[in-house]
Amino acid sequence: MSSRSALWRALLALAVVALSLWITLTTPPRLGLDLRGGTRIVLQTEDGPTARADAAATDRAVEVLRKRVDGLGVAEPSLARSGERRIVVELPGLNDPRQAAEVIGRTAQLTFHAVTGAAPAPAGPAAQDGTRVLADPDAPGGHLTLAAPALTGDGVKSAEAVLDTTNGRGWTVDLSFRDRAADTWARLTGDAACAAPGDPARRVAIVLDDRIVSAPGMQSGVPCGTGIGGGTAQITGGFSAHEARDLAALVQGGALPVPVTTIEQSTVGPTLGAEAIRASALAAVIGLACTGLFVMVVYRLLGVLATAALLLYGLISYAAVVALGATLTLPGLAGFVLAIGIAVDANVLVFERAREEYAALGRTSGRDLRRPLTTAFGKVWSAVADSHITTLLAAGLLFVFATGPVKGFGVTLAVGVVTSLLTAMVVTRLLADLALRLPAVRRRPAVTGMAGLGRLRTRLTRRVPRLMAHRRRWLLSCAALLMVALAGIGVRGLEFGVEFTGGRVVQYTAERPVDADAARSAIAAAGFPDAVVQTTGAADGGDVSVRVRETGDAEQGEIRQALTKVAGPVEVERDDLIGPSLGGELRTHALLALGLAVAAQLLYLTVRFRWTYATAAVAAMTQDVLLVIGLFAWSGKPVDSVFLAALLTVVGYSVNDSVVVLDRLRELRRRGGGVPLADLADRAVAQTLPRTVNTGMGALFVLVALAVLGGDSLTDFSVALLAGVVLGMASTVFTAMPLAVALENRRPAPAPAAVPRRRAGTGAVV
Repeated sequence: MSSRSALWRALLALAVVALSLWITLTTPPRLGLDLRGGTRIVLQTEDGPTARADAAATDRAVEVLRKRVDGLGVAEPSLARSGERRIVVELPGLNDPRQAAEVIGRTAQLTFHAVTGAAPAPAGPAAQDGTRVLADPDAPGGHLTLAAPALTGDGVKSAEAVLDTTNGRGWTVDLSFRDRAADTWARLTGDAACAAPGDPARRVAIVLDDRIVSAPGMQSGVPCGTGIGGGTAQITGGFSAHEARDLAALVQGGALPVPVTTIEQSTVGPTLGAEAIRASALAAVIGLACTGLFVMVVYRLLGVLATAALLLYGLISYAAVVALGATLTLPGLAGFVLAIGIAVDANVLVFERAREEYAALGRTSGRDLRRPLTTAFGKVWSAVADSHITTLLAAGLLFVFATGPVKGFGVTLAVGVVTSLLTAMVVTRLLADLALRLPAVRRRPAVTGMAGLGRLRTRLTRRVPRLMAHRRRWLLSCAALLMVALAGIGVRGLEFGVEFTGGRVVQYTAERPVDADAARSAIAAAGFPDAVVQTTGAADGGDVSVRVRETGDAEQGEIRQALTKVAGPVEVERDDLIGPSLGGELRTHALLALGLAVAAQLLYLTVRFRWTYATAAVAAMTQDVLLVIGLFAWSGKPVDSVFLAALLTVVGYSVNDSVVVLDRLRELRRRGGGVPLADLADRAVAQTLPRTVNTGMGALFVLVALAVLGGDSLTDFSVALLAGVVLGMASTVFTAMPLAVALENRRPAPAPAAVPRRRAGTGAVV
């Protein structure tokens, strides 16, 4: 590495670390409802002029409200139907709950009207032909006469609050229309542009809930009869930043099918107790310490440098998440901690390759330590880039198409991928280059960790296992295991959690303050470990809310007795059935995003490798996902949003592992000459197995610590990821590689030309 490139890397690393440290010290994180608590708003739907407030209308209202809450910038909200007409909205860490209640509770019927003239006074309700008179202080007489709506908010594709500094209009709301609505907007503005200047008919009124929010006049540049093309519009009105964002959220979410009223508003405590949070934090620290110690023992000085780089990775990732305003929830933090453990993968790739290069070049290079490391960074770039890009594709599609916790998972995953690439290829390389320049290090190559191949690699080098000779046996075994998993899904079925199925929520009033942790422990001991317990209402903790799957009166009696032991006599204040907080639309978007992510990975791997390799990698990933789901089906563990986040992590880990081995197979094939593909596949597995084992160990330390110490809230999450990591390592060897070899034998690619080799001591090419 040249001095100039090293200087640029150092400056880049210092700038990123300094910025991350400043953000960490100055910007508080946005904590989710499970860690911090927040605001609970209970809404009730009312019969409207055209629709009755039944359960179906309330479910549709929940989906509209979900879009509005997303528009308010509140991440990880919880929305669920309670009973037939009530909607419970929980907003983590919201500073102004009254404003949120006002925004999400409005009907928000957006319409666009042609203006037919000015009026001195309102004429009452709309006439039979749809015309109406509404107040507008800018109009002559203070009112405008409007024709029937030409366009409704259903035609709006997107709405965004924008600060217009070019034209000096301040905060506005920019709209874009769908195809047919765009044509209608062009006709509406084209007709208005034909009116004479100063005529009220030259204006177009934008009405929200019977109130004119903007009535812009057509500028002279708008052609008569043609109007404003492009399907865009801008709502102006001297809005503040909050008003513009609220209006954009209302328009983006659409109109509620029925009116809603706010019947209750309160603050709620975190869904997880302080003891669970402390236990999870302790588990994270222990797991990361074990991971760092393991890396240092295996790779010595390079391991120490990698551990330092991983600590910087944690700092940069956390700062990026905070700067983006993402909400930190306990599953998100667990995934964040896991990402730190998995981020060791890129470093392990480099170090294992550096050992190979040192063994191959050391005898003829004067034992130059920097040369094999530089070569290793160059050769692993392809594998690192491919594995990171495939994961980043999944993260991007999850962010764009999913909603709720799946969208938040996409943000965290994307941040982790980009930061991992930066720290491994810039920070670790910079630290290693500086360390290997030291004379004391150059005199003691063994201290670097590069001077030996390691026991596992040495054994595999002496005797390469012929795994691919039995590829049919491995594929049949994997198929049999997959059938067992599918049988579990079909026979036992999945135990969906309350977030997917809905359940029952009972609010109790106690005579004395209730400790949330004690209440959780008592209810779990009574046989309800999955219950969501929150303190609500007053700060003295006298009200307790318990949410469980739909249960009978006998089970509710057991819960009441458990609460009585820790809080004294309790009275039932409210008892409601609730709908799923992860609604049908959220599940549909999650499945759509996951399907698109798999398709994008398949396409990318086909372009970068070949369709046979891509199919093998995606098939192994699909197998891992189904096996984890089957494990939960047979064991009867609940499937909830935490499990969903774990499953998405398994997807990324599995593809990442397969890509690394397939990349080595591609490299060996390019220089393999006439060596059979099955033998090359065996070599690829043998050469990358130390990396697979060491990376897996780094992740397992964190997961085992979380499973043992993290409490009930993280046990299932850790079990799913433990299974995913182990299955991911196995499926690469026993599914992806045998399947790639089998497909290549059926549809062989043109044989690549062998890479020329130079005879030692001569310039001849052989």
